[in-house]
Amino acid sequence: MSAPGNAMDSLSAALKCNIIPNQEYLLQGTVLDQYVEVLLHRLRGLCDNVDSGPETFHDHELCFSLKINTGAPTSPMSVSVFSLRVRRALDVNDTPFQLRYIGQQELGDKSRPTVVRSSIDMACSSTIVDFLTELGCRLDFEYIARGYMFRKGRMKITVSKIFKMGGNKPGEGVEPISQSYLVELSVLAPSGQDAIGEDMRIFAEQLRPLVQLEKMDYKRLGNMM
Repeated sequence: MSAPGNAMDSLSAALKCNIIPNQEYLLQGTVLDQYVEVLLHRLRGLCDNVDSGPETFHDHELCFSLKINTGAPTSPMSVSVFSLRVRRALDVNDTPFQLRYIGQQELGDKSRPTVVRSSIDMACSSTIVDFLTELGCRLDFEYIARGYMFRKGRMKITVSKIFKMGGNKPGEGVEPISQSYLVELSVLAPSGQDAIGEDMRIFAEQLRPLVQLEKMDYKRLGNMM
């Protein structure tokens, strides 16, 4: 086993070489239930897994937030909020839980075709929820996502039906939150690869008018709630 110092040196070297996929490029949209089959048919023709068909998923996701004071205790402006998500598969046994850190949307150039934000994914054990709770994280909301995943090169396209929690156990007594599906086009890549956004924009154009994938302004949405 490598010494902790060697492991940290290797991680630092990997970050400097810009080989760790730590940024997410993202476009989102919705499609009504009555048109989702048409969209799936188009995606089968456009994406790489045309022979085997799309992967299906049925996941339970919990969304946590953690507030950390980064400055003087009396200054409310010094509080940073970190978003952490825990996802586990309901349709596949013995799969590890997935922990995901999501950073704030980068301001950057408004002409960027996609949202760009920090994102780090890792596998973890089922005790992760207890660990986050002990750490002081607050559970903001949870939901069930069920749908299809396609691949086009390094782009990932998901078509998800989102359900509210209803029963005592995940997957029981769930209720759809709307009469539409959430469609997400995303890429995880090392920082500085903004050319990915143009590839995503071109692909998104091929899905119109069934779904209009857009760059969401999360800060504006937060202010409206």
